[in-house]
Amino acid sequence: MSFNSQMSGLLLLTASCAGVAAAQANMPAVVTIEQAVAEAVQNNPGLQAERLGIAVAETGVITAGLRPNPVLSYSNGYLDWLGTRANPDNNAAPTETALRVDLPIERGHKRDLRLENAGFGRTIAEAKLADSIRRLRLDVTLACIDVMEAKARLALANDNLRSLDGIVRLNQVRLDGGAIAPVELTRSRVAMLQFRANVTTAELGLATARTKLQTLLGRRGNSNLVDVAGEMKVPLPAQVPNLQQIQATALSARPDLQALQLDQTRSQAELRLQLAQGKIDYTVGMEYRRQQGVNGHGNSLGLFFSAPLPVYNRNQGEIARVRAAQVQGRQSLDALEAQINGEVSTAYQEFDSARALVAEIERDLLKPSEEARTTTAYVYQAGASSLTDVLDAQRAFNETMSAYYGAEAAYRRAAIQLSSVVGQEVIP
Repeated sequence: MSFNSQMSGLLLLTASCAGVAAAQANMPAVVTIEQAVAEAVQNNPGLQAERLGIAVAETGVITAGLRPNPVLSYSNGYLDWLGTRANPDNNAAPTETALRVDLPIERGHKRDLRLENAGFGRTIAEAKLADSIRRLRLDVTLACIDVMEAKARLALANDNLRSLDGIVRLNQVRLDGGAIAPVELTRSRVAMLQFRANVTTAELGLATARTKLQTLLGRRGNSNLVDVAGEMKVPLPAQVPNLQQIQATALSARPDLQALQLDQTRSQAELRLQLAQGKIDYTVGMEYRRQQGVNGHGNSLGLFFSAPLPVYNRNQGEIARVRAAQVQGRQSLDALEAQINGEVSTAYQEFDSARALVAEIERDLLKPSEEARTTTAYVYQAGASSLTDVLDAQRAFNETMSAYYGAEAAYRRAAIQLSSVVGQEVIP
């Protein structure tokens, strides 16, 4: 390779890397769930690789439409290279030159059947790509919910830390004034250290969730971690969808089921193709022959026809294979339908349970725990309660809010999971 070629390749590589870096730099640092899903569908490396499957299927259509090539033959015989010479005793003459063309003729509409079978390949590849997009949407949405939950937990941990920090400062003032013993200040500082550890754990959880989302979006690891905009809390639906109705919707909307149904239809086209392959093809040919001898020369034409005798091979094996694959495909189709019904039923139950839990926490726990923490802190500042009461109320509030954030996240996960297994949005 020349120096100029090496430099050209280096410049192209540098330009490509610069283009990728520029694209990464222009990506937003904060995205909504909808923006994250759209970005992942466009840039996810695994999905980009699967899109190439459609191009591969298209090449199958090109191959299926090709016709058999004619065969050109040339021969030059009776050459007197050994020097025997032509005479009445050996008859080693005259020299013959032949040019022949043979053309295979396919029977049974094989080419049309190949094109039909290859066309199903592209359609199935598109259905599989749609199913991959469905699963990627689910993964990205769940990753966004993880980020939002981690942010809520970090905010809760910081709020608890600020509350304990206020108590520590109050106890420091009280100790300086001789109102409390030093052990009271120490106990409050120990409690604050525990809540500071909770903040560190929450920060690590948030970084982990953002890194996972970063990978799904197809962003490079050296770019700034993406953040998700929006609130964790969403309004609960007034009524839930009917289970039987969404099961029926799933059987018509799931792209993986559509791909399997298309594959079953393709097997019928493949059976017709294999039956046609069992029919023999003909070969017709024409030959021009010239004889050139010492006593004269002559020209002649010949016509040829050939066909194999289907004594042994009538494509029995491939025909039997396709028929067996059809039986297998029908069983796989029945199994997938049953699996989809089960997935929808399970996701529906999880959604209904998560919705009920969120409603119960909002109704029975949020306001009492908040009031208990506020009241206990106020009474402690007035010197009418102990630090133990304050810490107990703080921990009760923390556990309640942590359970609430977990229930909210579980509800949103269950909602998107239900929509995913159905194949279309069923929970607004």
